[in-house]
Amino acid sequence: MARSIYITSAEGHSGKSTVALGVLDTLTHQIQRVGVFRPIARSIEEPDYVLQALLAHDGVDLDYDECVGVTYDDVHADPEAALSRIVERYKAVEAKCDAVVIVGSDYTDVGSPTELSFNARIAANLGAPVLLVLTGRRADETGGRSPDEMRQIADLAVPELVTAHAALLGVVVNRADPEQLDAITAAIPAAVPASLQARAPHVPVWAIPEDAFLVAPTVAELLDAVDGTLVKGDQALLSREALGVVVSAMSMENVLARLTEGAIVVIPGDRSEVLLGVLTAHASETFPTVAGIVLNGGFALSPTIETLIAGLDQTLPIISTELGTYETAKRITQTRGRLSPESTRKMDTALAAFEQHVDTSRLLELLDVSRSDVVTPLMFEYGLIERARTAGKRIVLPEGTDDRVLRAAGTILSRGIADVTILGEEIEVRSRAIGLGIDIGRATVLSPFDAVLRERFAEEYVRLRAHKGMVLDIARETVTDVSYFGTLMVQLGLADGMVSGAAHTTAHTIRPGFEIIKTTEGVSVVSSVFLMALADRVLVYGDCAVNPDPTADQLADIAISSAETAAQFGIEPRIAMLSYSTGESGAGADVEKVRQATARVRELRPDLAVEGPIQYDAAADAAVAATKMPGSAVAGRATVFIFPDLNTGNNTYKAVQRSAGAVAIGPVLQGLRKPINDLSRGALVQDIVNTVAITAIQAEGIEAS
Repeated sequence: MARSIYITSAEGHSGKSTVALGVLDTLTHQIQRVGVFRPIARSIEEPDYVLQALLAHDGVDLDYDECVGVTYDDVHADPEAALSRIVERYKAVEAKCDAVVIVGSDYTDVGSPTELSFNARIAANLGAPVLLVLTGRRADETGGRSPDEMRQIADLAVPELVTAHAALLGVVVNRADPEQLDAITAAIPAAVPASLQARAPHVPVWAIPEDAFLVAPTVAELLDAVDGTLVKGDQALLSREALGVVVSAMSMENVLARLTEGAIVVIPGDRSEVLLGVLTAHASETFPTVAGIVLNGGFALSPTIETLIAGLDQTLPIISTELGTYETAKRITQTRGRLSPESTRKMDTALAAFEQHVDTSRLLELLDVSRSDVVTPLMFEYGLIERARTAGKRIVLPEGTDDRVLRAAGTILSRGIADVTILGEEIEVRSRAIGLGIDIGRATVLSPFDAVLRERFAEEYVRLRAHKGMVLDIARETVTDVSYFGTLMVQLGLADGMVSGAAHTTAHTIRPGFEIIKTTEGVSVVSSVFLMALADRVLVYGDCAVNPDPTADQLADIAISSAETAAQFGIEPRIAMLSYSTGESGAGADVEKVRQATARVRELRPDLAVEGPIQYDAAADAAVAATKMPGSAVAGRATVFIFPDLNTGNNTYKAVQRSAGAVAIGPVLQGLRKPINDLSRGALVQDIVNTVAITAIQAEGIEAS
């Protein structure tokens, strides 16, 4: 039977979805099959935004329709029949999962005074312990609740759970006053009845501080709220959160004085002078950057103003609505932001807050969840991120003009994965990040034309390349290239590693590493591996990116380096030296090269388990291995697959990636004295995040050795 947890609240606007996301993320790092379930939704036809956000998580593989129990109308019409239907629907989800996160109802306008009691009954009938979420904000949003107020709310809520025979797993006070976290967590246990304390004497209480950003609506949500139309600006910037509202019922000078960072500005559509003033202020370095403009009243821009705006080359979203000023402002101020997979920054912020303030180890212990023997891609990625956090390294990202890199930097910083240095002109980089709604405030931004660093790097480059005729004038020009600049930062200890390649070729990214960083002592060749995260395990493929046709000695070197990389990432190395024949069955130059390389590995590293020549099926499939190579310690159990040449390796990793749905993490370069890693030019944001984590772990390993 699946482990389950029922997340419910005592009132609306508790931020229950944030807690649910944190619990879901925690479980997916430990368990292979995690599901979500909404026992009560407003409608079967209209999408439930909480469920949509949770189903978008990479660790969930369920269809929307199967994750909904009944509607509020069903509950009001016949509560008992609805409860039976909920249990039936839940059991179908439970049968497919190892754990299920159940998210209770929302206290919307179709709720009832007994809503918590009914949620408690559902939890009891599903056999799911309850994680009770209380909000630390007053209902009128005028401020935070005191510890005594929180205790009083718990006094009312906890007995309802007890009466319905629901088990209380723990309490989370969300949106709590940041100055009162300890006092609040100390006050809540007093509300737990003695009868419950006898069964669960140490009910944990966690408090997550209020973060206005998490309840801020996006510009897209405000566009919908005012029934608006995007008339100007970049559609991608609609995902930015609006952190305030400025209503322009005054002169332009007074409007400009009231602008705040991230505000949405409401301007009557016929006040073109205010519109132009706000656009100019938005572009100015001395004024805040706003999230967008709403032109109310339904007035069309004049052709002259249209032409003028077109010449400003601005991307700020400008929305037009037919509503009047009062109704527009009212709808905007009443719109509440939702957790949405489209808002990467909001999702990252929510997860970071949960990880920081909730003891996830204790939560898993209470749920009696142990780590699965299976390693899914998500589990492996989480392990990388946790190790990178512990390493505490600084990684340089040379491609500061690429939006994917900026988004990845925002995630890396908010999740505490590594410190980041971004290369680019600071004003341009930070302005673009703000425009995208990305927080890179804690990143260092460096220009590759910085005069002091340029001179220092040029002198170092001349020192390293003098034997090749390098002179200072040429070096000064060379080091302004972002790949050279980033590599020299690593060389001189200003960064622990570099990740690049999203906008540059592999050769452009790694050539400076060969010239400047150079190979580790005892390693004859720099090579690469892909960490292939399959559905249930992680394999290592090498070399798939660097060496076109390695010699036998180089192939042996690649195998040893790949085994060391595997061990560094928690994979027990069992090396398969691949060929088109297995054992002694084949002959010819290609097979002989692999045979010699295998012998060389055994000579250099007798501690490593290695087999070759061996075909892929015999290396990976135990049944085939039993026939072709019985008794082998590697055959059928290989974890490190070494390809005879780049043609074979590159095609095979791509074939497995596409046909088996594997997550290919890499290429991870190995053999350099300090870590430099390359990205695919088609890299996604998560690919960049993973590669930064890998680079940080490599840097830690190099430092330790």
